[in-house]
Amino acid sequence: MIQFDRFKLDNGLTVLFHKDTTTPMAVVNVLYNVGARDESEDKTGFAHLFEHLMFGGSVNIPEFDTPLQLAGGENNAFTSNDITNYYDVLPVNNIETALWLESDRMLSLAFTPKSLEVQRSVVIEEFKQRYLNQPYGDVWLELRPLVYKKHPYRWATIGKEIKHIEEATMDDVKDFFKQFYHPSNAILCIGGNMELDEVKRLSKKWFGEIPAGKANQRNLPKEPKQTEFRQKTIERSVPTDAFYYAFRMEDRMHPDYLVYDTLSDILGRDKSSRLYISLKKEQNLVSSVNAYITGSIDNGLIIISGKLREGVSFEELDAALWKELDQLIQSTVSESELDRIKVKIRTAHEFQHQAVLNRAMALSMNELLGDADMVNHESEKYAKITPEDLQRVAATTFIKTNCSLLNVKANNAQ
Repeated sequence: MIQFDRFKLDNGLTVLFHKDTTTPMAVVNVLYNVGARDESEDKTGFAHLFEHLMFGGSVNIPEFDTPLQLAGGENNAFTSNDITNYYDVLPVNNIETALWLESDRMLSLAFTPKSLEVQRSVVIEEFKQRYLNQPYGDVWLELRPLVYKKHPYRWATIGKEIKHIEEATMDDVKDFFKQFYHPSNAILCIGGNMELDEVKRLSKKWFGEIPAGKANQRNLPKEPKQTEFRQKTIERSVPTDAFYYAFRMEDRMHPDYLVYDTLSDILGRDKSSRLYISLKKEQNLVSSVNAYITGSIDNGLIIISGKLREGVSFEELDAALWKELDQLIQSTVSESELDRIKVKIRTAHEFQHQAVLNRAMALSMNELLGDADMVNHESEKYAKITPEDLQRVAATTFIKTNCSLLNVKANNAQ
């Protein structure tokens, strides 16, 4: 059970406090309710660009990292299609340094031409290195628009194309900041050995005077139901042939969300999973295989991916894979197999929540979804999943008309 307190500042900033007496370190986590899905189709990659810009200095602080390092701390951030999350870890007695830094960049970034050009160059280089010049790097640039036709999940966090970042103007950047980076569109979570009254005082001191801004009211296009099997093969300079099966699934708040997660674990969590045993150990068709869910807030995906053994065709793999998926539809998973998966899920969650940073991020994410306390009830929801639940969801998920397949063919194969 992760204990926490919740309060709200007058400007709309939601503040969560998690007291942890076991560590001398404190965490300041700021989640902004903005991700790649909030971008315009002709101006993508902005949420990720801002992850970098937010480290480039703010109105009163020319450089972000040095003050935090002098206070014995470290920081980082990540962007997804749904959120942008910044975090600082430092000794609890220096926590005001992190609050000062986070509040100042929420108040206003230093919108200098130099900062924009520096971070623009960094992002463009990252686009080239990680997505264009890396084996299998452009898989999600190809797979997303194959699966999504209307919803903005159809582009990756890095953006649709480099051109959008190259052509971003100072006005574009300022408008994006004004729309999304303000108290009423953020959740602040503080974790550490402190008292609630002190957390309230410090939160009000450092964030209370920042103008509220307008809450982010999304009206995203809903992705229509997929009605046909989609397939695309691309040739790339990669070591070996690879496959990516994407099956549409429900959104993060759907009652079956955790059923999908459990199904993906049964199929491809580790070396005891069904696909590993069947496709790798028994049939020797693949050198690797795994299954996972994207964890998206809106309708996401179950992905089954892997790499073929040399000499194995995509057709051989395809026949064997659909046979395995059909077994989940035709017969229920045994109670013993399901229990083993549940134990692994519970153990992983408990291990993950040992670190105060992970607890702070989990509280923030669940608060964004509706209530931070949901993090404390996830295990009991997993425990209630039945073999019949798995079979029911498998029957509507693992069908051809719900599948998009991307094959990556090695163009240097003999």
